[in-house]
Amino acid sequence: MITRRNVLAGGAAVAGSLGMPHLALANPNKLRVAQLKFGSVSWLMKTVVDNGLAKAAGIDLELVNVATNSAGQIGMLSRDFDLIVSDWPWAMRQRSTGQPMKFAPYSSALGALMVGKDSPVNLFSDLVGKRIGVAGSALDKSWILLRAYGLKTMNQDIAKVCQPLFGAPPLIQEQLRSGRIDAALNFWTFSAKLEGSGYKQILSMADVLATLGVSPVPPLVGFVWDQNTTKGKDEAIAGFFKSIKEANTMLATSNEAWTNVRPKMRAKTEGEFEALKAYYRAGIPDGWSDAQTQSAEKLMQLLIDLGDRNLAGRKTKFDADLFYGA
Repeated sequence: MITRRNVLAGGAAVAGSLGMPHLALANPNKLRVAQLKFGSVSWLMKTVVDNGLAKAAGIDLELVNVATNSAGQIGMLSRDFDLIVSDWPWAMRQRSTGQPMKFAPYSSALGALMVGKDSPVNLFSDLVGKRIGVAGSALDKSWILLRAYGLKTMNQDIAKVCQPLFGAPPLIQEQLRSGRIDAALNFWTFSAKLEGSGYKQILSMADVLATLGVSPVPPLVGFVWDQNTTKGKDEAIAGFFKSIKEANTMLATSNEAWTNVRPKMRAKTEGEFEALKAYYRAGIPDGWSDAQTQSAEKLMQLLIDLGDRNLAGRKTKFDADLFYGA
């Protein structure tokens, strides 16, 4: 049986949802998976559901809509969910506190630095003195890495030679479209929509990481689960990832597979839809390799060296056992 519930982030709604009994533990084939209602993971999960892939794998799948990624993380730590989608640095931090977290890559798609199609900005160095919108806060991983990129390529900290504006992804998107900022560093879905509307990409986060010596670039986002919560569900976890792989194969090879997904993508134009589809396909990971583990360790150390202890955690230690199938 596949059901969906909505969980609101914040206040009593979250507290109430996290206080519910963990009925999933009584059924080794049941998995409760948190997803952002309109996030790209919901496209994947809809493909899984619509094609009966979870059922074929013997999984009783329950999808739970959450309003924010942090709501999913709270639910994971409270054992209200079996799996969530998050980044592996967060999972590594939890693992370092004794939580036996595991991570399997969901997407290698990364954000980009975008400007208007008629913008005079064509190179990263052209941003000196310009206004840059950044999705998130001053502690956002992409912003920290972009600053390191500026120091390496221009010997300048863009936080000091540019005018950064921080905010939620939709706000940053609108600020760029309205011309109030000169460039936007945003998540890949927002960057794809801009590209589909004719905006220019002047720098991808993949290029930033490669320049900083992190190569091959490891997927940052994936499914995370706590082995204490999923104890006795190893077969269900394996079946879940089998269904994920099958769904991704459909999305990678069939344009028809996107028909049911399109309403969730909220693309306003055909150009936006095609760009989102292309970005998603390019980001489908092919497992996790030893080389990616080595790159992940480099990236973790880079974040720590850049002073991002708030993100990495003061006691975080790299543990390759985090990565499922490594």
